[in-house]
Amino acid sequence: MPKISNKGQVIPASPIRKLTPFAEQAKLDGKKVYHLNIGQPDIETPEGMLNAVKNIDFKVWAYTASEGTLSYRKKLTEYYNKLNYGIDPSNIIVTTGGSEAITIAMMTCLNPGDEVIIPEPFYANYNSFAVQSDIVVKPILSYIDNGFALPAISEFEKLITNRTKAIIICNPNNPTGYLYSKEEMQALKELVLKYDLYLFSDEAYREFCYDGREFISPMHLEGIDDNVIIMDTVSKRYSACGARLGCLITKNKEVLQAALKFAQARLSPGLVEQIAGEAAVDTPDSYFETVNKEYTHRRDILVNALNQMDGVFCPNPGGAFYVVAKLPIDNADKFCQWILESFSHNNATVMMAPATGFYSTKGAGVNEVRMAYVLNTTDLQNAMTCLEEALKVYPGTVEQEQVAASVQS
Repeated sequence: MPKISNKGQVIPASPIRKLTPFAEQAKLDGKKVYHLNIGQPDIETPEGMLNAVKNIDFKVWAYTASEGTLSYRKKLTEYYNKLNYGIDPSNIIVTTGGSEAITIAMMTCLNPGDEVIIPEPFYANYNSFAVQSDIVVKPILSYIDNGFALPAISEFEKLITNRTKAIIICNPNNPTGYLYSKEEMQALKELVLKYDLYLFSDEAYREFCYDGREFISPMHLEGIDDNVIIMDTVSKRYSACGARLGCLITKNKEVLQAALKFAQARLSPGLVEQIAGEAAVDTPDSYFETVNKEYTHRRDILVNALNQMDGVFCPNPGGAFYVVAKLPIDNADKFCQWILESFSHNNATVMMAPATGFYSTKGAGVNEVRMAYVLNTTDLQNAMTCLEEALKVYPGTVEQEQVAASVQS
């Protein structure tokens, strides 16, 4: 029998989805499963976006331009320039989700064997995209004890070689919810200028910043226009994950010309999605204000509940809608499977994502889980009660000192 490719063998399974069979079996067994594993918001998609789809009136469902329709790119320009990005439609390539924006950016800017530095834990699919693009991820650890702040620039410099071509950040961060400060962004700017690197910025969670904290994009930093690649999506902003609509933005003309060739190779982004996306730009600010308040409330419920549990620590994130929590367990992968397979409280259980899948460093995140606070507050509270009861009876519960020792060894 023919063999699959090396890429097919080494590409990692998603920590977000790999436990789905166990969750489905739990449901077949009659359990209610609280899904904290995936960032699928339950917030309603803006009405204007849905109405645009319902009212579509065309005779031929045709291709669009490879870079996206001009009308949608013009509308996107309005959105980004309200945020002071200073762009025009020619700076935008519309993509099939944020995922395609990331893969096109990697293929455009990096050669096989080139290295990209990413603070970890990081969005698990960066590893998968890197495998597809034949590039090497060089992880740099951030730590739960200080809320996953940006590692010291001196630590970045230790990793830089003649193969280093880019740094990737996700801001606010998935999976940690950390929001990079102006000082941290300025430090990154100086680093990429010093070593002539690309700075890829995944901004899927731009709208989700809490407690009055300021969002800073590389687009707000002067002097690095040719270094910056923005990767974005409508998935989270408009609670429209199924639209699969994103974009790549840069002021670097050479990057745009090369990226367009990759966009041409896949023909075009979807027409219906762009019609919906164009309407979405007119979503009133009140929508985001309401959503922000709701997520802030959910975050507070989740973080407070976690930190009241014995042996649990969870930093308070400044953005996105995720937390990474440290639990008194021997192994997150085992625990997340066990709680689905072997535990229920009031005939319910919880699905979480083991944090090991968000690290590249071996042994990191072994006692950490990622949770998405995308459920209503009642379900969140019930899920936390369920988790607390599970930790009381999990056979692999350990003291934190033991976990720390196992990671170091």
